[in-house]
Amino acid sequence: MDGMAYICFMNRKSIKERALILSLLVEGNSLRSTSRVAGCSINTVTRLLVETGEACSWFQDQALVDLPCKRIQVDEIWSFVYAKQKNVPQGKEGDAGDVWTWTAIDADTKLVPSWRIGSRNAETARDFIYDLASRMANRIQITSDGHHPYIEAIEGAFGQDVDYAMLVKLYGETTEKHLKYRSDNCIGYHTRNITGTPERKHVSTSFCERQNLTMRMSMRRFTRSINGFSKKVQNHAHAIALHFMNYNFVRIHKSLRISPAMAAEVSDRLWDLEDVVKMVDTYWDGKSN
Repeated sequence: MDGMAYICFMNRKSIKERALILSLLVEGNSLRSTSRVAGCSINTVTRLLVETGEACSWFQDQALVDLPCKRIQVDEIWSFVYAKQKNVPQGKEGDAGDVWTWTAIDADTKLVPSWRIGSRNAETARDFIYDLASRMANRIQITSDGHHPYIEAIEGAFGQDVDYAMLVKLYGETTEKHLKYRSDNCIGYHTRNITGTPERKHVSTSFCERQNLTMRMSMRRFTRSINGFSKKVQNHAHAIALHFMNYNFVRIHKSLRISPAMAAEVSDRLWDLEDVVKMVDTYWDGKSN
């Protein structure tokens, strides 16, 4: 859909109506439940998600630069598109299966400055970390889990201008049969200084792991054992861009009492979803000209 087609399509819905649809999506509703509550077709909801997701991705790419972050935590969260990897049908290879979302969070402002969708491999790690590095204004401390591709990616993106440590968790078998998604328990951890002189007391991935929970609670397609999973990787990406727009600019963080974007001095005010809709309109107005 080009800019003019978007404007013609969305002029049928008021700003308040579109903000309502977006509010339902960012609170974890599925596309179909959103269409029922908002009283519109699922095609309307899907098209609004797609066009809003593209605009949110563009806006944050422009806004989240020259950031004054000091302590960054990184992690990956699993999901799948169309089918789990072992069930991908013939002919859908590359368009379906396991999808990993790599996220970074600032431990002080709780801002999510960068994320990347792809495989859990060295190539995606490199793209993710290089994007993160391009957004920082000064030397930072990074903590990751023990996933090895981080080492080469961080060394390539930051060189020696970083304080980097790994938090490696140790797992052991458990006899608790009710633990469906993990057959072992974390029985301890150890830290590894990789580059520079990271402060030991700040070597943690707790905030990033909590952000993973926020994602699972806020996006229906991330919830385990349901039928709300993404059917197209493009829609998956749009939903994530909308989620982080809402998280960074619209939601008041409980511990900060302001939004992460305000805490990081990216925004001087608290947004609401009507502001997001207006930003989307501005983006598509520009595309049509």
